Amino acid sequence: MTAPLVDSTTSAIALLAVLGAVCCQDASRLRANEPPVERRTSIAGTPVSDLGDSCWYVFQDQDGNHWFGSDGEGVCRYDGKSLTRFTTADGLAHDQVRAIQQHGPTGDLLVNTNGGVSKFTGGRFVPVSIVEMWPPSPTVAAAHADGEADGELEEGWRLDPGDLWMTGSGGPRRYDGTKLHQLKFPKSPLEDELAATIEHRPDWSPYDVWTVFTDRRGHAWFGTGMFGICRFDGRSFAWMFESRLTQMPGGGWLGFRSIVEDEAGDYWFGATAQRYRVEPPSADERGSVRLRYECLDGMDFTALDDERQLSHCQSIARDGRDLWMVPYRGGVWRYDGKAVAHFPLLDDRMEPITTFAIFKDRRGALWVGTHENGAYRFTGSGFERFRP
Repeated sequence: MTAPLVDSTTSAIALLAVLGAVCCQDASRLRANEPPVERRTSIAGTPVSDLGDSCWYVFQDQDGNHWFGSDGEGVCRYDGKSLTRFTTADGLAHDQVRAIQQHGPTGDLLVNTNGGVSKFTGGRFVPVSIVEMWPPSPTVAAAHADGEADGELEEGWRLDPGDLWMTGSGGPRRYDGTKLHQLKFPKSPLEDELAATIEHRPDWSPYDVWTVFTDRRGHAWFGTGMFGICRFDGRSFAWMFESRLTQMPGGGWLGFRSIVEDEAGDYWFGATAQRYRVEPPSADERGSVRLRYECLDGMDFTALDDERQLSHCQSIARDGRDLWMVPYRGGVWRYDGKAVAHFPLLDDRMEPITTFAIFKDRRGALWVGTHENGAYRFTGSGFERFRP
């Protein structure tokens, strides 16, 4: 049996009746001195007048908003006029922020924290579920290395220009616009060599990723906290480990916190006194093997005194041929391929400021995130604290 037809006049009368009932309900509430029903959605975030002192990270999204990540007070968004702070009360997974990134194809803004990853959507943050993956099996990895298999490596390893890479515990994370994959490295032959030389717990993992970089070929580079650097070319893995670059003379680990490729195609790995010329992947290198490279002369400090030297670097930003670098303490350094320039960063007591990261935004402005002194912005002649 077919449903009876309803003409437009009947529909209009029914709609007017519904609207009238709603209006009568609101009118009766007004007569009874009752407030009308609130139909607006709450807006997340709290307006603030200052960034605060903890400002480790700076990021600018596709809409031009600047985001500032702290080590305990969530993130702040600056839209050019006002500041809004977002914390766990607004859906953020944790108030200790470790990275702020944006997925290009979808525009998803992701905040990596000590308690998980959150996505900004609808004016607030929502959790992003992480899909735990297993390491590629030796059989599949070998098949790809020998050219006997096509397509992506099993367990989430692939290179897609649209994907977003993030740091992670035990391996990197890859966001494809839908899922966030927690990847695991295949065991490197360097692992046993390292394990035999240092004290460690039975459940130790040297594969925690502290920084991720994509080079001009689209290859992904991963700097770890203890184990060195890994390059993934879409088919295989190659490793680099030098204890002098990641191990402190008095004990402890600096790890690799920064990787960048300069205009000439050479690489800078945390220890910025030297640059490295890395050979492209070759057939006899495929598999979990050592990266082949040559260490070359880097920055020339002969024009500076011994107290103004640069060793291990927290973060590097490239601006054309210029490399901008920040160590833990010691201001900001610029290297243009020939000369070195130094920009001190001092607090109100003229004490050196400890820095964490440097970032170049979409307009070419340079920003520095610090541990306890807010954010700094380059003025053309030096860096000044940002006060919106």
